[in-house]
Amino acid sequence: MSTDLTPELAATIEAAFTRRDRENMQPTIDFFENLLAEHPGNPYVLYEVGGSYDTAGQEEKALPYYEQALPGLTGDTKRRCLLQYGSTLRNLERYDESLEVFGQACKEFPESDSLRVFKALTLHAAGRKDKALATLLLVIADRVDSAEIKRYEAAIRGNAEYLASHQASAE
Repeated sequence: MSTDLTPELAATIEAAFTRRDRENMQPTIDFFENLLAEHPGNPYVLYEVGGSYDTAGQEEKALPYYEQALPGLTGDTKRRCLLQYGSTLRNLERYDESLEVFGQACKEFPESDSLRVFKALTLHAAGRKDKALATLLLVIADRVDSAEIKRYEAAIRGNAEYLASHQASAE
């Protein structure tokens, strides 16, 4: 049983994406389930099976695949899996677990804007709207490279700090 992402396996996964139809995910689910039977326990295939169920709106089925895949994943694939896992937990209204996943993921991948944005979505869904907006303001201040944003960066960061502390005092 190989847990590696060989070039051949990566090409097979990529080819499946070119055929994927988001409106009809069953063929993709079947493809990745069959691929998993050929590569049992492979974390990269487990992740793809989970992602296929997730895309099909079958979040409960996706969770165990993500959970099994995560310990064996590295790099960008691990970051994507953490994002999808945390987002799936949010969709299932398991906000505390989602925030825990995003908190750890943001520590492991501090430069990931997508993790911060999806963490903000969980904060918003959990009713922590000020903290959600503060998180997005910091992404803007950190990443939007425009003269207008740079001119007001201190004010944007100050507002983010205020909103984050305001939410903390309201909890």
